[in-house]
Amino acid sequence: MTKGRQKPERRGKGRPNAENSGVGREALISAARELLQELPPAHITVTAVARRANADPALVRYYFGNRENLLFEVAKQIGAEANRPLPDEGDPADLLAEMIRNTFRFTRSAKHMQRLMIEELDSASSPEVRDKMREWNRNPLSAYQRIQELDSEGSLNSFDPLFMHLAVIGISDFFASGEPLIKLLVPEDTDMKELERQYEAFVIRLLTEGLARRGP
Repeated sequence: MTKGRQKPERRGKGRPNAENSGVGREALISAARELLQELPPAHITVTAVARRANADPALVRYYFGNRENLLFEVAKQIGAEANRPLPDEGDPADLLAEMIRNTFRFTRSAKHMQRLMIEELDSASSPEVRDKMREWNRNPLSAYQRIQELDSEGSLNSFDPLFMHLAVIGISDFFASGEPLIKLLVPEDTDMKELERQYEAFVIRLLTEGLARRGP
């Protein structure tokens, strides 16, 4: 061997250049979340996430094993942010309105989250993934049920928590997923954020006033 020349150091198995890249687990989750705002879940590949995070695709496999596990972590993070403690007190109509606002906030925070749960995680091979998704989606059902339990004066007509949850998800999600169609129906210079605010207020009024009990 020529004097002064060193044999290149071989990198062993394990973390692939994570120390040099500075890209960690949370950065990859963040990149996947950003992409979920822009693209349908089927388009969020390991390569796309790595490119967004300016990382080696091998890092995704190192931290998560596969794409399914990465998307599960994204869903878990967003689900934890969306699910709130059950209410202990408050006006039932106000609590119902806040539940609707929370669903709209959730939809805005993850534009394609509902599609992710339906298309990707529903067919996930991991029982843990399916069980966790079931648990998250039961939380709103419990909240709607709790609102009715707090309605001691009967100010609201009774409703099925499952149907309410499905209705609010569908109403809020379509504004995001159906945006191309909505833009065809409104003037070209329409402020879409303001339109969404008005739409949210309309939905809240529609449901809270529609469920308000009138007379004996």
